[in-house]
Amino acid sequence: MNSQLRRAISAALFGSLALGALVGCGEDSKNGADSKTVTLVTHDSFAASKAVLKEFTKETGYKVRVQAGGDAGAAVNQAILSKGHPQGDVFFGVDNTLLSRSLDNDLFTPYTAKGLDKVPAALQLDRAEHRVTPVDFGDICVNYDREYFADKKLAPPRTLEDLTKPAYKNLLVTENAATSSPGLGFLLATAAKYGDDGWKGYWKKLRANGVEVVDGWEQAYYDRFSGSAGGGKGDRPLVVSYASSPPAEVADAKTKPAKAPTGVATGTCFRQVEFAGLLNGAGNAKGGKALLDFLLSKRFQEDVPLNMYVNPAREDAKLPELFTRYGVRIADSATLAPQKIAKNREPWVKTWSSLVL
Repeated sequence: MNSQLRRAISAALFGSLALGALVGCGEDSKNGADSKTVTLVTHDSFAASKAVLKEFTKETGYKVRVQAGGDAGAAVNQAILSKGHPQGDVFFGVDNTLLSRSLDNDLFTPYTAKGLDKVPAALQLDRAEHRVTPVDFGDICVNYDREYFADKKLAPPRTLEDLTKPAYKNLLVTENAATSSPGLGFLLATAAKYGDDGWKGYWKKLRANGVEVVDGWEQAYYDRFSGSAGGGKGDRPLVVSYASSPPAEVADAKTKPAKAPTGVATGTCFRQVEFAGLLNGAGNAKGGKALLDFLLSKRFQEDVPLNMYVNPAREDAKLPELFTRYGVRIADSATLAPQKIAKNREPWVKTWSSLVL
């Protein structure tokens, strides 16, 4: 699998990034001491092309300093701890599973970014106040090993309900919902599908059907999944990963195959949306607003897929051939209101742990 997707997923969601002279990682924001620098606080898996960031500097006069703060959860926690005296000007990487927490802690100053009219309403989860701007989205889905199912002359599963059928007994590996972002997303997909109480019964059936749980995505995808090109060829042909995993599997192939070696069970997905926002107390608010505009610009949006292996938020952003040829658009990915996630996340994970582990 493409190393950038591996880094993005293992970091959160979605090693630190060095972007030459334009970007310095881990430095203080200096809170406006340098009015020509705008500091982007983010998680370790943020990535952008050097040429694109140079365009931002050319257009606005601002250089971007990236300050990475671990995975998405750790970065949000740090932002909350430093609220009012932020480490930078813009925060990127809070997703819908963490959104209510950041908004309840008053992390962001409202700002309506240019280009927001090109973003579907379904991604604008703070439409009333515009405290955050949707930048990208991805789908956590069950992936399957095409070769395994072809050899067995067995149709791959398509839905959550399929995964509980005897034909797929002992075939699925997923991540721990308490320790892994994809694992949590898969739990949320079942809660969205079966409701506050029904998801428990579903997981009892899934456990009875032999689901395996491991700590994190790398272990699941590279050690236990049979379809990973870069893995150890495990014996589980079903794994919880991302809808963008198939194009990532062929990204580095010298000769591109007709199909990716992995497929996506499109009825098993949960949508993650990532946002950026202007931090309250930003030392360079003007530069921060310019950066938010740029993150939503068509130029940056079209740079997103091959750098972070997620989809651009703008509807008119063109996807690269790798995504259009090998990827799949999930039309009906499950979602939950951020407020509902915030209210239920901890009790759901605790109950899930007792049921499954």
